[in-house]
Amino acid sequence: MAHELTTEQIESILQGIRIPPQPQIMVDLQLEQVMPDPDLGRIASLIRQDPALAGTVLKVVNSPFYGLSNRITSVEQAVNLIGMNSVVNIVNGLSIKSQMSDEKIVAMNRFWDTATDIANVATTIAKQVGYPNPDLVYLLGLFHNCGIPLLMSRFDNYSSVMVESYNHPELRVVDVENQQLNTNHAVIGYYTAKSWRLPKILCDVIAEHHNATRYFSASDYRDTEQKTLLAILKLAEHICGNYRVLGKQSSDPEWQIIGDEVLAYLGLGEYDMEQMEANFAELGASYQNYF
Repeated sequence: MAHELTTEQIESILQGIRIPPQPQIMVDLQLEQVMPDPDLGRIASLIRQDPALAGTVLKVVNSPFYGLSNRITSVEQAVNLIGMNSVVNIVNGLSIKSQMSDEKIVAMNRFWDTATDIANVATTIAKQVGYPNPDLVYLLGLFHNCGIPLLMSRFDNYSSVMVESYNHPELRVVDVENQQLNTNHAVIGYYTAKSWRLPKILCDVIAEHHNATRYFSASDYRDTEQKTLLAILKLAEHICGNYRVLGKQSSDPEWQIIGDEVLAYLGLGEYDMEQMEANFAELGASYQNYF
């Protein structure tokens, strides 16, 4: 978003969608994270206040993805073993779903599974390519499509619009949404992330995540953190088959356009991607059904 919009312009973009308030648990955890000396015990205590949340955190931490040798039985152990930021990010992911309580949204089980898959895969890619803040990448993976459930709740025909969006390789996914709905999930996601006080760079990447062809072309030599985050996200989306889950397509038209440039930018090759796909496929059967 290059410039500030008026309230009226934002209301027009949101098309009557009410962005849910940031969950209080996220507010409390964010406040603790920015303290000069964050209290890990306080963080664990905040999570334990919601038994269902605490139980799901432990379920995720004990999944094969984390590969811990011993079973974790308390939130305190989880915070100490995988780190404050990782635990907080798991809570953030759970909070997204819990705050969007419409029955249509809650029923989108495969959508929520895929968001978690993309977050996990993106984090692993970030570590492999040496990106210094993998927790930021995890948060991006969770939130980048958060506009989709809100549009699903607002428009009865959104499922068919989304499928059509992926069925026009000559257009961006958001172009079809703009034509039919006068808004799109990237811009709704941007305003949701901004409202929930996520880092500005994440908000900007969410807004741009279907403008990837602008960043990955033979004539674009920019090397920025935003471009790196976008590259990691697009590779994770492709590996997780986002085009199949959301677009009901057998091929990934967006990746066909930018895939070679994304891999080159990250310093990876086709063999690296094939190895990642194989490794994540082994984990996938176990970690795609958390929520």
